[in-house]
Amino acid sequence: MNVAKDPNRPDFAAGKINLASSALGARKVFVTDDFFAPVERMLSEEDPVWREGVYDENGKWMDGWESRRKRDPGHDIAVVELATSGRFVGFDVNTRFFTGNYAPAVSIDAAYAPELRGRDDLTPDDFEWTEVLPKRELSGNSRVYIELEDPALNEHLWTHIRVHIYPDGGIARLKIYGDPAFDWSKVPLEEELDLAYVFHGGMALHWSDAHFGRPDKLLRPGRGTNMGDGWETARRRGPGYDWAVIKLGHKGIIDRIEIDTAHFKGNYPQFGEVLAADLGNFDDYFTQAMLAQSEVWDPVLPKQKLEADHIHTYRAENPGPATHIRFNIFPDGGISRLRLYGRKA
Repeated sequence: MNVAKDPNRPDFAAGKINLASSALGARKVFVTDDFFAPVERMLSEEDPVWREGVYDENGKWMDGWESRRKRDPGHDIAVVELATSGRFVGFDVNTRFFTGNYAPAVSIDAAYAPELRGRDDLTPDDFEWTEVLPKRELSGNSRVYIELEDPALNEHLWTHIRVHIYPDGGIARLKIYGDPAFDWSKVPLEEELDLAYVFHGGMALHWSDAHFGRPDKLLRPGRGTNMGDGWETARRRGPGYDWAVIKLGHKGIIDRIEIDTAHFKGNYPQFGEVLAADLGNFDDYFTQAMLAQSEVWDPVLPKQKLEADHIHTYRAENPGPATHIRFNIFPDGGISRLRLYGRKA
């Protein structure tokens, strides 16, 4: 049961998303060299893996970004378009499985250029850069969390980053923790939108099980691309059911609910249910007693029979202002996406 803070996230990342996640839409737009392993692998949300004895035409297969050994002056860089514009709180630099080939140091610049989003013909000279992470030494096969040092930078919005590695080598994963730049004050009261969408500030806080996939994936853009792109629990062999508590991006009134079991066929839940509560300006982490209380929150979607590989749509019942929801699945299984359409309150 996920009650304590996530051990794979630093305290400063509580309630934040990874703006550099390829699963959310972050992408490479420029690189000086990624001969051994492409930048795209560095942006993966999944944990790095080691493939023993696997080689491609350029050498050993590595799960991350890896450049060639540099024989001339200078160092390698990569420019990444973030999944969405946002504010930074810190960084997660992981050199897992990179030992004799890791990058000895890294630094990161950021730029705000929304007009350049979506373009593939860019070079670093097209941006005005600000250093957000000064040069930092790295170790092989390790992971370091780095909080943003300059508080003034917390207020800036960014759309792109430039990653420097000195002079060359590999980084397995890079995560940029922060907040999506979504201005709820500009949303009219009558406008309907997805209150739980990740780019609107929605976040999964606690869950019973996430053996095959975390419930964060429920809130991602688009439909799931495969069975790995969703929340899936282990097979339940005893009594009970699985659940996830999700914080909405803004207090709102839920009007419509969409449960998508895309790609889940022999392993979708038999039933689904949504409960809701207005907890005000509440901290992101629940005690055991509070999680127990969530079992009797108000139902906005009573238990419904689900189908395989299907988009289910429902009208919410007893809608009232809510800040959090509890999504129950019976008894276990996988869900691709959960949409909670409504109006801010």
